[in-house]
Amino acid sequence: MNRSWIELVFDRRFAVIRVLVLTGVLLGDFLLVQRPSGARDWSLATAGLVLCLASGKWTFSALLAQSGLLVAAHALGTGVVSSLKTLAAVTLFELAVRQSARRLAAGTAALALAVAANRLADLPGDALSVLYKMGIVAGLPLLMGAYVRVTRDAARHAREHAEQQELRAEQQMLAARAAERTAIARELHDLVAHHVSSMVLRVGVARHVVAATSTTDPRITDVLDDLHSSGNAALADLRRLVAVLRIPDGAGPDTGSLVAPGALPAALESVVERSRRTGLAVTASVDSGVGRLDAVRGLAVLRLAQEGLANAIKHAGPGAHAEFAVRVADDVIHVTIHDDGAGRARPPAPGPSGHGLTGMRERVDLLGGRLDAGPTARGWRLTAQLPAIAPTLEPQP
Repeated sequence: MNRSWIELVFDRRFAVIRVLVLTGVLLGDFLLVQRPSGARDWSLATAGLVLCLASGKWTFSALLAQSGLLVAAHALGTGVVSSLKTLAAVTLFELAVRQSARRLAAGTAALALAVAANRLADLPGDALSVLYKMGIVAGLPLLMGAYVRVTRDAARHAREHAEQQELRAEQQMLAARAAERTAIARELHDLVAHHVSSMVLRVGVARHVVAATSTTDPRITDVLDDLHSSGNAALADLRRLVAVLRIPDGAGPDTGSLVAPGALPAALESVVERSRRTGLAVTASVDSGVGRLDAVRGLAVLRLAQEGLANAIKHAGPGAHAEFAVRVADDVIHVTIHDDGAGRARPPAPGPSGHGLTGMRERVDLLGGRLDAGPTARGWRLTAQLPAIAPTLEPQP
């Protein structure tokens, strides 16, 4: 919420500037309009200007001194009495803008009494005239200053209330997100993780049974070992994901991200080896610079590799060949996965497509990158470009 012009103009921090501007205006009045006639008038006018300048810091004291100066000037019969009244009225206005209660009441009374003291000879016959002049000189600055102060305070209170409302709305939104994350984490733990854990347990039992049989084909043992390893890896990823969902800011270094900075090359090599064990011939080229990527972009590259090679395994067929490359050049991460489709016996059956490609595209778009995927003359090609963040960059203040 933007601050109103009254708040800006009459801010306490700018009190000295306001006083300087008004004093300059009154100095122009002395020099150009109501020029003092003699040394005594100039001395009183200069004293009034100095007190007006001092009101930028000592407003109440300056107003009391100006009230006394006004009485002295009238007693001496000088011609600057009206100008001194203006200076005192400006100081009273500044006091009303800044303060309330006792000091403001005392300052207003002092100026009003100074005006009345200058008209004692006219009392009681011109009492109404004296009261009117007291109201103009002391009452009008008081009302104007009080109005500015009340308006400024109301604007500040409205802004603070709006900020509190925004903070409350943000807290409610965060609470709703936390509840949603907790619900998702519960479902992942209770359903997905439970079933995966059950499958891993059954595969482990099958491994022991097969190991006890001497006539078992070694390839079956290799497949079961691979299934067991993949299941354990999936369970570890699920546990990390559940921890992040439950406590996004409080997760430890082992659960804060699914791939730690510097561990990306090894994680990509593991994905490639797992793909090869399924029968897909993979030629991999991984730039060593990917080990310097931050956790967010490292995780994006890992997910692109997992989903892209999984799609190649699923659609290219057994015996197909895929090329997988990741390189970092000119602060851009380039990911390429291209299979030749050599193992495909027939075109894929029509039906609803999965969410893998959509998820990859959304992940890349979120990081400000670009993803292209589609068929080629032989097989399928996926390319992605992501902006890289240099690890040596210092955080901006």
